[in-house]
Amino acid sequence: MSAPAKPSLDRYTPIDHAKVDFSGGFWESWSETVRKVTVPTQHQRLDEEGFLEVLNFHLPPAPLVRPIQPSGLSMQHFFDSDFGKWIEAASYTLKAHPNPALEEKIDAIVEQLAKGQLADGYLNSWFIRREPDKRWTNLRDLHEMYSMGHLLEGAVAYFEATGKRRFLEVMIRAVDHIIDTFGSEPGKLRGYDAHEEIEIALIKLHGVTNDPRHLDLASFFVNERGQQPAYYDEEARRRGKDPKDYIFKDYSYSQAHMPVREQTQVVGHAVRAMYLFSAMADVAAATGDLSLFAACDTLFDNLTGRQLYVTGGLGPAHANEGFTREYDLPNVTAYAETCAAVALAFWGHRMAQIELDGRFTDHVELVLFNGALSGISRDGEHYFYENVLESHGDNRRWKWHYCPCCPTNIARLIASLGSYFYTTKPDELAVHLYGANTGEAVLGETVVRLSQETRYPWDGDIRLGIAPVTPKRFALRLRVPGWCRDAKFSVNGAFVPAEIHKGYATIEREWRAGDEVRIGFAMPVERLYANPEVSEDAGRVALKRGPVVYCLEEVDNGFAPQRLRLAPGAGIETSYDPGLLGGAVTLSGSAVKASDAGWGGALYRTAPSALEPVRFKAIPYHLWANRAPGGMLVWLLEA
Repeated sequence: MSAPAKPSLDRYTPIDHAKVDFSGGFWESWSETVRKVTVPTQHQRLDEEGFLEVLNFHLPPAPLVRPIQPSGLSMQHFFDSDFGKWIEAASYTLKAHPNPALEEKIDAIVEQLAKGQLADGYLNSWFIRREPDKRWTNLRDLHEMYSMGHLLEGAVAYFEATGKRRFLEVMIRAVDHIIDTFGSEPGKLRGYDAHEEIEIALIKLHGVTNDPRHLDLASFFVNERGQQPAYYDEEARRRGKDPKDYIFKDYSYSQAHMPVREQTQVVGHAVRAMYLFSAMADVAAATGDLSLFAACDTLFDNLTGRQLYVTGGLGPAHANEGFTREYDLPNVTAYAETCAAVALAFWGHRMAQIELDGRFTDHVELVLFNGALSGISRDGEHYFYENVLESHGDNRRWKWHYCPCCPTNIARLIASLGSYFYTTKPDELAVHLYGANTGEAVLGETVVRLSQETRYPWDGDIRLGIAPVTPKRFALRLRVPGWCRDAKFSVNGAFVPAEIHKGYATIEREWRAGDEVRIGFAMPVERLYANPEVSEDAGRVALKRGPVVYCLEEVDNGFAPQRLRLAPGAGIETSYDPGLLGGAVTLSGSAVKASDAGWGGALYRTAPSALEPVRFKAIPYHLWANRAPGGMLVWLLEA
């Protein structure tokens, strides 16, 4: 099965997420909630909603759980992806916290999949039970490899957590079938799934098997995308369809409008784009292909410089679940799908392992504390699919969704979060994220024990313990967040004038057990203004402190926050509220709001509203919609 790996870039290696234990800080409660509440209730929802029934391959198909839509598609086409993501999230929790009852639930799904798998390795519950004659006939619309990719990621995670090979072997057989079917060799299909995902999964599989075919297949799918003649045109003609009869008009929806190295603007479906770019970074790292990394670098700048919400949300439009034009960032109708923010964290994290540049990890942190975390409730079992930046009280978190891709996505991100904190090379240790934890890294042959004592993100004081089991000289790379204007470092009480390059400070020395680095990041409240091209936010200001974006909720202020006017330069106070949904720093201050006085029943009049003084309270954006319903606003009007 194994063969020599292809040349790769000199990238950093994330440490095992299970080697990081969150204790006493911000992420402890979130990770414990995901383990104890989110993972179990998601399995319950999968059962209650009829998802697990589709795995009864031996029975005639039951009526559809999700009916056929006007497009001719059903959400049920890709139910398998939800099993895969749930198993992946559950597996991440199992690695550090064994749970036989949870393993039994996973094993039951695996056995159903194994029994239903066809003799040639094909595995997709929809096509095996309902349309066996149509498999591989519509990669443009039907998500076959997307679903297999999520199953494969789940299989790799379950193997790594438990050592059980059953699911892994099932999925390797499925991949063997894909290898037999797709490729540039004569007689094979030169196709690729319109919903990227299998590429990421294949790289993870390659990390386990070291089988060059798995890397080659991932590379093929990335390199073939967007080549001419368009595969989806040929495929449609084989089905007897007119290629022009496509609801999304062109293949930019799936980032298949041109070869990936020629793409310079992020377009189309937001989740698909983030999965593709994550895969491109993976393939670049595994093969040493700098042209793929350069394309990713350009696309990252386009996204973060022209198309990203202040919360890290992305993809403003419901119509294509994605992008429209640059600087189009509406607030009330923001789509900003949770899955897209999660996938941006995947992409940014991968980029930072190839090039240690703070702009990548800054955006990982941005979505972690804002645009992704807002997608899950504080109780761990209610969710948002869309993450708006303004509400008039009509947005509610839901227990489950018609298309429940987001709950399992945010669960697998939080459950694996430890791997995002530290990465290594033989003589380097990079610290990307901050939060109370203990961890263990291996640099060359040396084990280094780590600890962070901090209240981050509520303040910027961090005590980082460095304890190699034997003295070792290495470079410690400490990310200085892009929002920080003043950073200070000391080692064992002595000030260190650390050199900062591309957002990382370097302290190189021989480290010994008991060494302590103190880090101080100044964390004042900042007012953010949008580029003038973002017309939605003209005359408005957003409040941010450290990595946390704030919003006003009606429940705290007693009035619709759209009425508030914040004067430039008005003082803003901070205070820690231990009773607010597990504890958080809130902002408060003086402002004015538009008065109803004198309006009567008029809709318009010649005089503006009188302004009356008020006090306001702002809370972290990720905590909104966890209490009484009401209005919410991120971008405040300035007086």
